[in-house]
Amino acid sequence: MNPDIRKPVSFAARSISALALSVALGLGISTTASADELDAKRLVKTMSEFLAAQQALSFSYDATLEVVTPEDQILALASSGKVELKRPDKLRATRAGGFADVDMSFDGKKLTILGKNLNIYTQVEIPGSIDHLVDVMRDKYDRPLPAADLLLSNSYDALMEGVEDIKDLGSGVIGGVECDSLAFRAKDVDWQIWIAHGDKPYPCRYVITSKRVPNGPSYSIQFSNWKSGKAVAASGFEFKNTSKATAVKLEDLKGAGDLPEHFTKGESK
Repeated sequence: MNPDIRKPVSFAARSISALALSVALGLGISTTASADELDAKRLVKTMSEFLAAQQALSFSYDATLEVVTPEDQILALASSGKVELKRPDKLRATRAGGFADVDMSFDGKKLTILGKNLNIYTQVEIPGSIDHLVDVMRDKYDRPLPAADLLLSNSYDALMEGVEDIKDLGSGVIGGVECDSLAFRAKDVDWQIWIAHGDKPYPCRYVITSKRVPNGPSYSIQFSNWKSGKAVAASGFEFKNTSKATAVKLEDLKGAGDLPEHFTKGESK
């Protein structure tokens, strides 16, 4: 099997579910600049500023990554996890799926990736902020962090880079929470975000769809259990090898990637 996965666009991974295309011809949404576009930008900026203002954050997530095989079959890979961060330079993230059980910890100097299913780990020196970590993991190692776009200290600039079209779709409900539903188009991706109403405008769902790969595979992430400030459970960010895992080089860290080991990544068309 040689599935092709959508590639990140300038700042992060982006990914869809194909069903809603059936109503596309009947939406009747204007594509010209309007007050709705300005309001959509304002909502994203408010969300970005709110997240950046939280010195401590944690959330749970469920993610679906779609890949396309050479036979044009779309396969969905599901995973769940948790993320905890303390600005400017502490982060912990977990991801569990059918083929990987990963624990990542960053203490401001060193990133540790533990493959719990094989009990092996690797460490990489990446001194700096969470923003720097996001960039290095995406650009140098092709291992984007969960919800990386939204973890940046100024996620608004990253999200809006290259945006050519904006639609405010009104309200939606995600996990019982009423949200503003917003859709954006750029050259290589479409993306949609649902932002909670009220004084805590957390993102509730984020969906990125590739336009560089046939059949438009997507990456979607749904959030829950957002906490901030003192509500974030205190935990250490330094790696402690309590399971006596074996240290390996990053290139030898098996069973910790976004794709199963028997998948081979192809090229975008």
